[in-house]
Amino acid sequence: MTQNLLKLNDNKTDILYLASPHCVKSLKTPALQMGSSSITPNGSVKNLGVIFDQCINMHEHVTSVCRAAYYHLKNIHRLKVFLTQESLLTVVHVFVTSRIDYCNSLLYVISDYNINRLHLIQNSAARIVTNTRKYDHITPILQKLHWLPVIHFKILLITYKSINDMSPEYLCELVSIRKSSRKLRSSSQILLQVQVSRLKSYGDCVARVIW
Repeated sequence: MTQNLLKLNDNKTDILYLASPHCVKSLKTPALQMGSSSITPNGSVKNLGVIFDQCINMHEHVTSVCRAAYYHLKNIHRLKVFLTQESLLTVVHVFVTSRIDYCNSLLYVISDYNINRLHLIQNSAARIVTNTRKYDHITPILQKLHWLPVIHFKILLITYKSINDMSPEYLCELVSIRKSSRKLRSSSQILLQVQVSRLKSYGDCVARVIW
């Protein structure tokens, strides 16, 4: 840490022990001595605005995002009559959708329940921006606004930048465009080479799957 000009603050240090859901209850979490302070492990910690829990299921982070987003949506709904369409879209992006998009590539493998909670926020924001009624179909509205699904947005953005050499080299190396020896109807499309993966979350193959 000294070489990187960093200093460890004992009073602001948190410890989080990680385990799978079926092992977390039996996990031993001893306190650690850090300098003159005894640090007790926490059930969750916040790092760069993202809340991590012991099982990395991101439930607490999604709850925090939903709470803040609905608070701002409620206030925006009251004030939207005083805003132009362009200003309304900017305010919604600053206070709501930016919170959903922040580090959302970490949320790719979370539960369907938590994904739906984030989608409901996105749908509510779209209804406010377009003044759409509650029971109107939301898919055409999202397409009109060019809003991608919450979980896919960040990964697809990184993939696009990697294809166009706008990302660091280590990311560009993970993406390879599919090349066919025969002339097919799909030859004009930019398709990625998908590797076989034994994991449900696909690991580093996820960009190729959802592209």
